[in-house]
Amino acid sequence: MVIYRVRPGDNIYRLSRLYGIPEQQIMEDNQIRDPQQLVVGQALVLMTDSVKHTVGSGQSLYSIAALYGISVDQLLEANPQITDPSRIQAGQVLTIPVTSQKLGSILVNGYVYPSVNRNTLNRTLPYLSFVSIFSYMAGADGALAPIEDEAVITAARAQNTAPLMVVTNMRPEGGFSSEVANAVLSGQQVQDTLLENITATMKQKNYYGLNIDFEYIYPRDRENYNNFLRKVVARMHSLGYIVTTSLAPKTSAGQQGLLYEAHDYPAHGEAVDYVILMTYEWGYTYGPARPVAPLNLVEEVIRYAVTVIPPNKILMGIPNYGYDWTLPFVRGSSARSLTNPGAVELAAQVGARILFDEEAQSPHFDYFSSDGKKHTVWFEDARSIRAKLELAHRYGLAGVSYWTANSYFSQNWLVLSSLFDVKKVL
Repeated sequence: MVIYRVRPGDNIYRLSRLYGIPEQQIMEDNQIRDPQQLVVGQALVLMTDSVKHTVGSGQSLYSIAALYGISVDQLLEANPQITDPSRIQAGQVLTIPVTSQKLGSILVNGYVYPSVNRNTLNRTLPYLSFVSIFSYMAGADGALAPIEDEAVITAARAQNTAPLMVVTNMRPEGGFSSEVANAVLSGQQVQDTLLENITATMKQKNYYGLNIDFEYIYPRDRENYNNFLRKVVARMHSLGYIVTTSLAPKTSAGQQGLLYEAHDYPAHGEAVDYVILMTYEWGYTYGPARPVAPLNLVEEVIRYAVTVIPPNKILMGIPNYGYDWTLPFVRGSSARSLTNPGAVELAAQVGARILFDEEAQSPHFDYFSSDGKKHTVWFEDARSIRAKLELAHRYGLAGVSYWTANSYFSQNWLVLSSLFDVKKVL
């Protein structure tokens, strides 16, 4: 696999000839609808095991090997016609091997809504260990608002993907409720009722496990939440289910704020089977324009997390979307959500050039809309996905979790499958 950055003058035909890949495959792998609309700076995934390199003036085997990130021995092995490694000539064509050894196997979770497009779901499930169906909303009395999840569960199990039941403290009208969380966490009878409802639903629907995603919990409920989780885990484990929790992206134990304080990393790491770190939304709908999941800030969260949670229990969150902000940012205004392929299509439509922030490892571009307003778009591409996956590997994490898998992003799955084998638990 090669991740190629589009340069001025590039087109699908030229890349097809250069890399020996059918034009249609390049378009399908990168979700390109119009072959005439490549964007300068756009990342393309090219599924090939070798490329041809024409030796330039002054180049050596060492410099060429360094250019492609391989060893001189690998280069010589792929080019047995080279009899004297110290003497190569300008204009000579070399074969560059690009197939690398996989980094290992990982667990992959993807959140989906029950309304997920069935074609998208079926194309995504082979790459998932777990599919977490979002969500059953817990009431202050322990009741669960029902969802139509049967079709997703059936499709998941048909492809050996384990379905996880997601329970949240969300309101039916939207948003997480601190009050609902407080009612559940401070009332033993409410907890018992909720647990009975969860257990009955999991048995009836044929779930594999449970994901608790309680957010914006009052700080005073921190220990109540820990005790509730211990209670949930004891019950679920006795019935053969696993338990995961979703955690806000903290960089220290004492991080302040309603989103963070009641999420006790060490307690979750000790109690549950896996934690899902929500390492995204630095750039968010109602905030100023910035990368959604800048790698440098994601790493700060991971660096803290692995000191208090076993790495083999951590799934690192990866966003599967981008945002389009109108500038200048005005508090109360909202960004427009985009799919990652949709962001590239927008860049093509407005004639933008895609840039790449090296520190954040995130692509972005600016443009002016028809009303004369400036916009900034941040999103994910093959380069940013690879950087995140390599980060998870570097810290020895159990795997990754996508929010959400409701839209199909082929580059992501091609990069993931080139780096890792996906563990199936069913």
